Amino acid sequence: MMVPLYVLILVPILAGLALMALPLRWGKALALASQIPLAVMAGQAFLTVRRFGPRLQVIGGWPQTAGITLRAELLSLDLVLLSILLFACLLLYNNGKPYVNKTFLFLFLSFQGLVNGIFLSVDLFNIFVLVEVSTVVISLLILFKPNSESIYDGMIYLLTNIVAMTFFLFGLGLLYKTTGAVDLDSLKRVISGFEDSDRLILPYAFLMTAVSLKAALMPLFSWLPKAHGTPGAPTIVSAVLSGLYVKCGVYLFFRLQDVFEPVLNTRSLFLVLGLLTAVIGFILAIAQKDIKLILAYHTVSQIGLIMTGLNMDHDYARYGALYHIINHAIFKATLFLTAGLISERYKTRQIGQIRGVWREMPAVALASLLAILGITGAPLFNGSMSKAWIMYGAGPTGLSIALYIINLGTVVSFVKYASMLWGKPPEPSEAPFWGKPGHRLPALVCVFLGLLCLLGGILSEPMTRLLFGVALPVDWSQYGRKTLIFLLLLGAGASLYHFGLKRWRYLQQARGLDLSFHDICLTLAAFFAGLVIILKIWY
Repeated sequence: MMVPLYVLILVPILAGLALMALPLRWGKALALASQIPLAVMAGQAFLTVRRFGPRLQVIGGWPQTAGITLRAELLSLDLVLLSILLFACLLLYNNGKPYVNKTFLFLFLSFQGLVNGIFLSVDLFNIFVLVEVSTVVISLLILFKPNSESIYDGMIYLLTNIVAMTFFLFGLGLLYKTTGAVDLDSLKRVISGFEDSDRLILPYAFLMTAVSLKAALMPLFSWLPKAHGTPGAPTIVSAVLSGLYVKCGVYLFFRLQDVFEPVLNTRSLFLVLGLLTAVIGFILAIAQKDIKLILAYHTVSQIGLIMTGLNMDHDYARYGALYHIINHAIFKATLFLTAGLISERYKTRQIGQIRGVWREMPAVALASLLAILGITGAPLFNGSMSKAWIMYGAGPTGLSIALYIINLGTVVSFVKYASMLWGKPPEPSEAPFWGKPGHRLPALVCVFLGLLCLLGGILSEPMTRLLFGVALPVDWSQYGRKTLIFLLLLGAGASLYHFGLKRWRYLQQARGLDLSFHDICLTLAAFFAGLVIILKIWY
């Protein structure tokens, strides 16, 4: 018998409440220990679903259309297990930080429970409530080490997401009025037999506008670098935002698209938006000098790649995109955590002032390199496998050329980022940074996550069979060709950056692009209006 799914939501929240009554040292131990029963219960639920198929649980014995409904299926439990892995690593990494107190731990664990709830819930109103509460909690975490810039960025994040979820609520209300249902299963049944597609355009546009902003899709991504790269946000908050929370928007997009697709098929539209997001993201990443902003803008680019794969008409591409969600969470969390240690050692986040990380912080440099190889799609690493499946789904078309351009942009971004690993450090220290007390555990956490980037590539075939229940074959005989292509991209990317883009004045101008809250709201309204007009023309 499977555990009640609401336990996976309540355990971290209750652990956060319990540690408030304990001394801080015990509270830290309880926060970390809470991940063990959570992993056991999530693993048991995962094995049950693997054996018997998706399971539905309605809390309180109400009918499915009236009560709080939770559903366990492979994808939702994959993401819950991913959240447990990341939160356990982040708690270990953060254990010795001076700003960590009981309030921070309570907020952080509560956020984990809310994210698990988003992945497990199938009721749109419950999802709305969970997203709204999680937005408030993550805003408080962004503001936890307040300074003037982080307060501004945190408020932009909070207000922007509140406006977006107001769109979501309008869409939810219109959808309930039109169909009489709010849970995804009932909506799919009703919409499949819906003949008047015109009545669904407004609710669909409201919902997809909100979800597109949560996923940081073009042109609704300008809030993301402010939140993920703000100086005052603790490193683990940036890591969980880029590694996990932005995937909630992608996950909701995937679910809503599945519900509406029989009547409103917008794959081609969001495929184009995904490509544009990926390209604009890596261009803005290359333009940055702040290492956290480079990573934040590159999250935008990788989300674009994921959305491209999800909207292709090929199973390999879709499963490749889903696997890339997991891969991106691991290597982007690694990169943010190592960036935090690097900026702590060098007392700056300006990439031009950071050199010789390999000499100063060998374990951190190793973890960074493993994650860079993962995100650029180096042979045998996790990113290479998910990108290969997306590429396979594109076939010999112009779309495959666009994907090569996106990967070239990724290589250029991380040729720039990796420059800080080499060279001579400005002020060499007497002992390696990773060997100092208080720094060993964070460095080991980073190395562990970096090694997962390698294992995710080598074991990609059994991993996809385990996680998604499908066999995505790996043609190892083609690895010589794949290695050659990667080396050519690496050479082209290094040449392009050092002999062209490094001094290109338009990139320097792009660094100054910044939208205010009013601009973001206008962009949100324009996206909604454009989506309505396109749907009216198509349908």
